[in-house]
Amino acid sequence: MRIRKLSCLKFTILTGFAIFIVINIKSVGEDEQNLQAEEEHPENGKRNIANLRTKDTDILESVPVQSSQSKEKPDPAESEAADSLAGERINELPNPLSSREDSQVNQSQDKQKSQLSLKDILEKLKEANKAQIIHNESLFGPITNDTIVIVVQVHDRIKYLRHLIKSLSLAAGIDQTLLIFSHDVWDEQLNNLVRSIDFAQVLQIFYPFSLQTHTNTFPGESSRDCPRDAKVHRVISSKCTNSAWPDIHGHYREAKFTQTKHHWWWKANQVFHNLQALKDFQGYFLFLEEDHYASEDFLHVLKLMINEKNNFGSQVDILCLGTYLRKFNFRANSKQTRGDPIMPSRERQRHERRLNAIQDVEKSSPGISRQLLWVSEILSSVLNVFNKDLYLWPGGPRYSKRQKAEVSEWISSKHNMGMAFTRTEWNKMVACSSSFCKYDDYNWDWSLQHVSLNCMQEKLQVMMVKGPRVFHIGECGVHHKKSHCDSDSVIEKLKTIIKTANKYFFPDSLSVSRLNTKKKTKLKKANGGWGDKRDHWLCMNFTLSSFNML
Repeated sequence: MRIRKLSCLKFTILTGFAIFIVINIKSVGEDEQNLQAEEEHPENGKRNIANLRTKDTDILESVPVQSSQSKEKPDPAESEAADSLAGERINELPNPLSSREDSQVNQSQDKQKSQLSLKDILEKLKEANKAQIIHNESLFGPITNDTIVIVVQVHDRIKYLRHLIKSLSLAAGIDQTLLIFSHDVWDEQLNNLVRSIDFAQVLQIFYPFSLQTHTNTFPGESSRDCPRDAKVHRVISSKCTNSAWPDIHGHYREAKFTQTKHHWWWKANQVFHNLQALKDFQGYFLFLEEDHYASEDFLHVLKLMINEKNNFGSQVDILCLGTYLRKFNFRANSKQTRGDPIMPSRERQRHERRLNAIQDVEKSSPGISRQLLWVSEILSSVLNVFNKDLYLWPGGPRYSKRQKAEVSEWISSKHNMGMAFTRTEWNKMVACSSSFCKYDDYNWDWSLQHVSLNCMQEKLQVMMVKGPRVFHIGECGVHHKKSHCDSDSVIEKLKTIIKTANKYFFPDSLSVSRLNTKKKTKLKKANGGWGDKRDHWLCMNFTLSSFNML
């Protein structure tokens, strides 16, 4: 009897202890239930940014002065060739059935159209480009060669632009920069947002040959232009203007896909050749787009890169602060450690065992696996894999107090975001303006790749920071195949990543190595959309210093 009583007592105690543990795990797990609510969704057979959310991740605050939201920016369509601001590709061609969601004129622009004629808008553009007014100059000027000139290409995605401006406002050293916003749409809401900036010097310039101001004439679409899919042999004898100029794929131009390349080339020529305040400027220009997001230490890291570039001399042309995180998924990428050369094989096997154990528990008891990460033995094992560096995923972005960077050949699909270079490097590019302007591809980055491979004496070289400081947040629009998307969720995920890497920000130094690869860079077949001679001529005219832009 005594033995039975003791057994019952032990059983009661163990049962009570087990219930106590389960209750505590459950109560702790409630704080992270939202982590399980977010579903994974494939895009073109690949997953989007990792499903990482935390309860305390705030929705990014809007910049004051603005109250309305605009349409949202598309996500790059292909993993190897993110096409930046360009339109959708189907079989390497613009999709004729899909118009850019972001390019649809929003309500504020409709209202303005009723108030402003095209003549009025053109006058405002001309006046602004001629005046070249720098706001806040008395507070933060003058401009010196140590100033970083940040050039932002803007269309009409005001919601993303708010996020970018907010991130810039939080950056250390932002008061020592000049922000140049280059617009291809005249919109008072956008203008008011930009003019509300009070943390740096600000200048606005306006692309004068936009679709907004040339709705029925070139470079817009005219009724006399050949239809995109018109057969070449049938239109030769017709009266359509560009019958003799199909692109490499046998299609005729679509104005909505040509504007981005024109704008990018005009903007670069404008800031290097036609701005009085920068006439003698010999410092760095950093090129961003409206759907980018910057970390708080991006200027600090850029200056470290500039110092290292001086050590490399002419071996480096472009500094790259950005990368695309669309492939980032914790579970998916954790499986990639088998082929990852960064992790030692023994550590890699241990890492896999821990992750497999967590995933097994996840299948049987959803929500518990995330709590297991805090068990000291498992947590220390996982952290040991990082070897004092933070890998967001194996082989992915890498952060440390001595930030890693690599020097390699510039590749458009990898190094087209957050590019910084000086007038010296620009002079190499503009010397190949004919090669850039006549290459049959409507993407500015693919055209620059063509220039690097086929025109320059030496191919463009880039220094890329392994832990990115500029991120792409464009998620919604023509590239997004779902009927619903939420840009705020992308911001939340990005803020989670930034929060995770925060302790590695403001690194003490850079460790730069050269990436030696035997693989020869080959330019893929051009995407087309740029066979019209009128586009070639307009683009070439932007490089002529005597050309009257208006």
